[in-house]
Amino acid sequence: MTRRAAKRIAGGNTECLTQSINEVILQECHGLYVEGQDSLMAMGERLGLSVEPPRKKINIMLIGNHSAGKSSFINWYIEETIQRTGVAIETQGFTLVTSGKRRETLTGTATTHFYPMLKELLSTDKILDYLATEVTTSKQKKFPLITFIDTPGLVDGEMQYPFDVESSIEWMGKKCDLIFVFFDPIGQALCKRTLNIVERLNEFAGDKIKFYLSKADTAGSETDRQKVLMQIVQELCKRPGLNKTGFDMPTIYVPTLAGDKAKCVNQIEEVCKDIDKSIAHTLQSILNTLDKDADTIMEKIDEEMERDRAHGKHNMKAHTWWLILTTLAIGLLLSILTQAVFSLVSQKLLETLIGKEHSVLVFETITPVLDAFSLIPEDNKYFIFAALIFSNLLLFLLAKLLSRTKPRLTSKQKRQFASDRKRIVETIKPQQSDMYGKYLAQCSE
Repeated sequence: MTRRAAKRIAGGNTECLTQSINEVILQECHGLYVEGQDSLMAMGERLGLSVEPPRKKINIMLIGNHSAGKSSFINWYIEETIQRTGVAIETQGFTLVTSGKRRETLTGTATTHFYPMLKELLSTDKILDYLATEVTTSKQKKFPLITFIDTPGLVDGEMQYPFDVESSIEWMGKKCDLIFVFFDPIGQALCKRTLNIVERLNEFAGDKIKFYLSKADTAGSETDRQKVLMQIVQELCKRPGLNKTGFDMPTIYVPTLAGDKAKCVNQIEEVCKDIDKSIAHTLQSILNTLDKDADTIMEKIDEEMERDRAHGKHNMKAHTWWLILTTLAIGLLLSILTQAVFSLVSQKLLETLIGKEHSVLVFETITPVLDAFSLIPEDNKYFIFAALIFSNLLLFLLAKLLSRTKPRLTSKQKRQFASDRKRIVETIKPQQSDMYGKYLAQCSE
């Protein structure tokens, strides 16, 4: 468990005690990614890796024609009247409904700070004025793990939206885990704008889309409902991207709005089951991703340490070559200079300058060099000297080329990487296994 979660429990925070196991697991996973300098994101940044933290909640977007029951469903699910219902213009923009510590309504700018991902959407003209967030304290069903995205009611004809509603819904769809499409049997169930958007969403999020016949209690008799379903299915199947086998469209309605007169089968619990499945899938995916990210970071650390060792061996060879070649180059240079100088200075002149005893010692020392140069034929003397000078320059050049070193990790970096690896092995990996155990324990209870 992360230090932050431990503090909450140690402090006797009753909110932590009322959280579900799934909520605690999601918060702990998120904490492992973002809390402190020993978090997975901090480790990844030190290694040049892009590590994305998991979301604490799943995103569910609801789309459909106006008065299709999107807002009513959200109110029913959270058991609180948050969204206004019944009129087409009530939902002209995007409203994000989420669970929090206190009731709050956030406008466009505040919404983009609360959900930084939405800042990408601001390229759409005037969308900021049509973004809002409703924060509620509801803990009903699985709502603490969900963010509902209520979209504008869609209509055909001359209805003009103040922003590009199709592109905005498509962008939102890429950020969602589930997309609920509500068809209203009385309203414009075959709204072309709705079908066009669904077709576009299906291109990249076909597995996320769920279709429902909402307000099924208002469709009349069972025969009437079947006719409506057939009409919708036929219209969907006309579009190649939506023509699927095993097509399913549960009939749903909000029980609290239907009264006792409703006689049709209400499959609204199927919606809840779809949500539960998505939460379970997301949770498993997050735990698996946590394990993969930890392995990736460890592999990168091992790779960096191995590269550092290889660079160390390379640098040792480079220094050795530098020492050998530089020694040869300096020795050859001194030999050439010795021959040049003493070809101009006689022994008698040297005795006058430094004394006989010292001059004898000098000539005894340089005699091997002078004897070697005396073997050079007079005709080739200048050519040989040029070759020796070129060889000397070549030795210095080779010394420079072969002595190039590669960068190495500092002692501080090595200690940090070793500390990061130790934390992953001794803390993060066991914690991930423990969280998986807690999650799976729910299945056997």
